Amino acid sequence: MRALCLILVKPGKADAVVEILRKKRKFVKQVMIVTGRADVSVLLQGGIDEINGMVIDFKKIKDIVTTETLIEVEVDLGW
Repeated sequence: MRALCLILVKPGKADAVVEILRKKRKFVKQVMIVTGRADVSVLLQGGIDEINGMVIDFKKIKDIVTTETLIEVEVDLGW
């Protein structure tokens, strides 16, 4: 299962947060500084419990303001 976690950080703290996130290698596949409503995007891969645990760990990082996690789903469009 894959998930995309959108992270909003305190002003001027994106680089520091990215460095912390890159050290969490077990389920973190990619970390990107992005434009838009989020400052950082993290691609996670693992089971739902591992993804949930990782996002809970993210919330412990003091410079993270909020997160939004988008879980990949399979959709049968009938094609």
